[in-house]
Amino acid sequence: MTSEGEIHMAFNKSPGINVSEIDLTAVTPAVGTTEAGIAGHFVWGPVDQRTLITSEDELVKTYGKPNANTADDFFTAANFLSYGNRLYVSRVVNTSGADNTKGQNARSSSNSEVTLIKNSDDYEDNYSTGISGVGSWVAKYPGELGNSLRVSVCSGANAFSSTLTGNVAITSNTTTLTGDGTIFDDEVTVGDVLIIGPARTEVRVSAVTDNTTLTLAATYTGNTVTMDDAGGLSDSVTRKWQFFRNFNKAPGTSAYASARGGSGDEMHIAIIDEDGEWTGTANTVLETFEAVSQASDAKTETGSANYYKEVINQRSEYVWWTAHPTGLTSPGSTADSTTFTDTGLPLNESLVEGLTGTVPSNGDYLDGYDLFDNSEEVDISFVLGSAANQTRATDLINNVAEARQDCIAVLSPEKADVVDNAGYPGKQTDDSVTFRNLLPSSSYAVMDSGWKYQYDRYNDLYRWVPLNGDTAGIMARSDAQRDPWYSPAGFNRGQVKNSIKLAYSPRKADREVLYNAGINPVVTFPGQGTVLFGDKTMLAQASAFDRINVRRLFIVLEKVISQAARQSLFEFNDEFTRAQFVNLVEPFLREVQGRRGVTDFRVICDETNNTAEVVDRNEFVGDIFVKPNRSINFIQLNFVAVRTGVEFTEVVGQV
Repeated sequence: MTSEGEIHMAFNKSPGINVSEIDLTAVTPAVGTTEAGIAGHFVWGPVDQRTLITSEDELVKTYGKPNANTADDFFTAANFLSYGNRLYVSRVVNTSGADNTKGQNARSSSNSEVTLIKNSDDYEDNYSTGISGVGSWVAKYPGELGNSLRVSVCSGANAFSSTLTGNVAITSNTTTLTGDGTIFDDEVTVGDVLIIGPARTEVRVSAVTDNTTLTLAATYTGNTVTMDDAGGLSDSVTRKWQFFRNFNKAPGTSAYASARGGSGDEMHIAIIDEDGEWTGTANTVLETFEAVSQASDAKTETGSANYYKEVINQRSEYVWWTAHPTGLTSPGSTADSTTFTDTGLPLNESLVEGLTGTVPSNGDYLDGYDLFDNSEEVDISFVLGSAANQTRATDLINNVAEARQDCIAVLSPEKADVVDNAGYPGKQTDDSVTFRNLLPSSSYAVMDSGWKYQYDRYNDLYRWVPLNGDTAGIMARSDAQRDPWYSPAGFNRGQVKNSIKLAYSPRKADREVLYNAGINPVVTFPGQGTVLFGDKTMLAQASAFDRINVRRLFIVLEKVISQAARQSLFEFNDEFTRAQFVNLVEPFLREVQGRRGVTDFRVICDETNNTAEVVDRNEFVGDIFVKPNRSINFIQLNFVAVRTGVEFTEVVGQV
């Protein structure tokens, strides 16, 4: 094997036939052009980690519903997804504020220190061996949503179900259960289900006052009865774990532990939406993990890990393990000859002290956007600025878009520039231009003119949202409908979705000022909708690259052809390799030409640009000349009146 796709037999030392295969089937690779990236503030989800989101529903599931602090970033992301379906999201949280303003994970024990576990890598690298002082569990991600979680562990058959001791009395139409010779403190826990009386009525415990008194969550309406543990089924009180119906049977001894002389290793674990913040209904079961094991080496019948710590960490969407629950005596031991504990009562831990955190700092945002600065790690075409200020917008242009040179930073003016910006006529225009002039000149950046008013269905109110999610989305939609080298602006492809009104719909005179500054107006035309009405990049000097379609054409050409050129790496710089390169590139450019991306092109890769000096430096040169197609920005219509009797051929060309 001398090179990829080229196979030779050894040279014959006597007369014979050499057989070789030469692969000429290589083609230019297809390149996706509609992915976007955003670093945003959200109420839930992994921090400092790129996650591909394909719909608004998935955005909500992964990062939670918006609130006043997170709405800008949430709806910028959601608006892009209404046009395109591939958005990489990196969540950022406040890491530099006071302890009561930082993002932190909820935990099952009150603790004065901030617990911030950003994502799965952070957990594995720093916390997988446990955290002291925070209880047995922490929420999977930082945020106040974690405070709605409760973890309930049933460690054996007695914890699953038992019979209360002593005499128990209850009167119809009451919420109080009393006992004589009972030990409610030791035999009942809040949440347990009690089965009472001849009718076997089920009631749930809401509070345990002392050994002889407890309170029910709802009024008991059955018969007035006195029961004891010595009588028949109807004469005793059965206590069951609150979530017994979510599991097939009580936990016991796994086959794995039994085969090794161990016993009592199985546990059931339920993750509950205690306050209803996730589902809208309190005490809804979110996840169940049945017959997991306290043994660290436990395996299922199929050979997968069954150790409860590993199962929770690998499969739960809501919590991490941080310590063994109090009351277990041998958790984490191997199964060999180990008798594991049944605690007798369920082990319930509610999570507390989770914080979403206040709005992150510029530094927090820039750390999030750093995840998009390497084109070899993630392929994106747009990076969304959301409500970026000068610092963030400058960083997106200089350190993401310009550094990669294969994507476009999409920006909007600051909110104060256009929303409720009262003053002289044209002040919104002037303030928008002032903001734009604080930013660098770049053909890898695009700026629109404002913010839109849209309905927030999650909170039943209206919000102002920056338009850059829509502007990038319009470009993504244009890719899908046509090609990246088509202008996204105008009535055919530039329609903006979900806009109640614009903070600022620039008049023609304002549009001229904005366009001259490199800002693309977004305008509401009566009866024609809200439209992106410009296709300029933020390149200050006059050039073909001051137009979105030209810049995006060259991004596609450069990306596709550079990937095709990789096939020439480590080959000989000779006539064959150069011809192979040309034969790869020219068909692709002919296709682009046929799809109206270029009007003409030429590819040169021969001895004229691969001179002896170039070859001796182990270099390879291919020159690709293209004439990009231009979008129409200005239309001149001349209406000419001619006298009756005059032939049109006499006047055409004279106007």
